[in-house]
Amino acid sequence: MPDFPWPAGVATGIGSLPGTDIAEAQRIVLGELPDLPHLPELPARGPGADMIGRSAGFLVELPVQLYAGRWQIASRPGKDLRRTADLLERDLDQLTEQADSYTGPLKIQAAGPWTLAAGLDLPIGGRMLRDPGAVRDLTDSLAEGLRRHVADVRKRVPGASVLLQLDEPSLPAVLAGQVPTESGLSAYREVDAPDAATRLRTVVEAVDAPVVLHCCAPDLPLQLVRDARAAAVALDLSLVKDLDPLGEAIEAGLGIFAGAAATIGTARPDSKKIAERVRGLWSRLGFPAARLPQQVVITPACGLAGAPIGYARALLKACTEAGRRIAEV
Repeated sequence: MPDFPWPAGVATGIGSLPGTDIAEAQRIVLGELPDLPHLPELPARGPGADMIGRSAGFLVELPVQLYAGRWQIASRPGKDLRRTADLLERDLDQLTEQADSYTGPLKIQAAGPWTLAAGLDLPIGGRMLRDPGAVRDLTDSLAEGLRRHVADVRKRVPGASVLLQLDEPSLPAVLAGQVPTESGLSAYREVDAPDAATRLRTVVEAVDAPVVLHCCAPDLPLQLVRDARAAAVALDLSLVKDLDPLGEAIEAGLGIFAGAAATIGTARPDSKKIAERVRGLWSRLGFPAARLPQQVVITPACGLAGAPIGYARALLKACTEAGRRIAEV
């Protein structure tokens, strides 16, 4: 079994949190996820803090702008890109200040190339996804931008070992040919799994950090994640219908960020139930109990931007407690 770049029995968040106060969000993350914190994302702040806009801000020599409420490739950098950069800089400044003495793994997040290709428009109209050459250029630009981002975070938090999470919620739709065109009357042609893996691997191999590929949509192809050479996959356990591919991925040494806790609920999050859910699945898969806390990180099912702040805090705390429970072999 490989050595995983996180301690045994840990939890982390997927990325997004509610609200607009980055200082408070960073305090919550560092307080409730002490062994694997992440850089919080606050999409409620508006354009430039949303997943597509924030991630497009990492692109090198591919400026973007907002046009009719959508992000598109632009001819030159403008006010939308400046706002995006300013929001990220504020977030990184808070991380630098609050995590100055932190040592251990630290996760940062960005959309992957396929979700960006499905969400960004070409200047002439239509998604970047329609043009394989544009997707290749986008991937190369993103790979270089994220390499720089990882290096910047390392300088700001020298005691941290950085993990990069690539968010790919659109990946299953891209593979299935289900991304709608602008008219909504048709869809873009499906992308072959080997081509999808090649583009993802371009980013994975460029960033000089372990990569977690996250997708909380149904039908995530785990073989593709492995072919992309990701260190781990983050998924919503409630969407796992076929256990065989998951078992094969675990056997092959893929780390699992197990989305085991509902992102919105009326009851107080229960760490015991979260731990039992993960243990139960592990038992059904037939792997040794001692391997569970090393290979599995407990997370919420997806991002928490839509949750009340009190629930989000309680859920992250419960995930951390559940991680400690599964480590009690």
